[in-house]
Amino acid sequence: MKCYKPFAQGDHRWLVFSQDEHKPGSVVDTNQVAITSGGHAILLDPGGIEVFPSMIGALVQEVDLDSVSHIFLSHQDPDVGSGLALWRQVTLPGTMVHISALWPSYVAHFDSDTHFSPIPDEGAELTLGGTALRFLPSHYMHSPGAFAVYDPTARALFSGDIGAAILPGTPIRDIWVTDFNNHVQYMDGFHRRILACREARDAWVEMVAGLTLDFIVPQHGLAFRGQDVPRFLDWLSRLEIGSGVGAYRGRTARK
Repeated sequence: MKCYKPFAQGDHRWLVFSQDEHKPGSVVDTNQVAITSGGHAILLDPGGIEVFPSMIGALVQEVDLDSVSHIFLSHQDPDVGSGLALWRQVTLPGTMVHISALWPSYVAHFDSDTHFSPIPDEGAELTLGGTALRFLPSHYMHSPGAFAVYDPTARALFSGDIGAAILPGTPIRDIWVTDFNNHVQYMDGFHRRILACREARDAWVEMVAGLTLDFIVPQHGLAFRGQDVPRFLDWLSRLEIGSGVGAYRGRTARK
């Protein structure tokens, strides 16, 4: 698994772990993020069981496992956190798992001994070492209970599934989008289907557009930086979403 370092200022770092060459071909590729600050670390969407061996092998090259005091799950999907039981075994007792208040009893099916810190709908703040992080609402984007993570010092956003791209199998040399217009083809179908609520989409875009951002890292695919941040938000704001609703049309109700 590759490690990219989009931000470093002293011991405050963003590390993006991606493109696992050893994962099964049937498993979608995911981006796992670690933020370090003041001798502490938080893992953002640390991934599922299938990528755990590669992820921990890459992580320990950069981060002391004893510094991992928090884990954040953007939503409840298995590719986000089905490896929780394994992470509990390698991190210190009491490591807190932050997730929407909707999901602890459901995600406990991955690991019932996890220490959950439920995030209220309006969001929350977390101080990591000397860094203040904000959990921002992303409800219905796509999960009914979802959050993004904003780091105002790094001017960075971890957006979960928002901005995700399903990339072709060709080797990738970097984590950044370099040709936005070409990259749209890898985001388009995914977002049309997985997003369904225009009101939520519009509110999320308005919220994020008001942040100071240098880059956005989604849970799948490539990251956006510089002018590709507003390009992505503009594209998302105009996209026709909810494509699955068409399956209802023309159906005859059963008697």
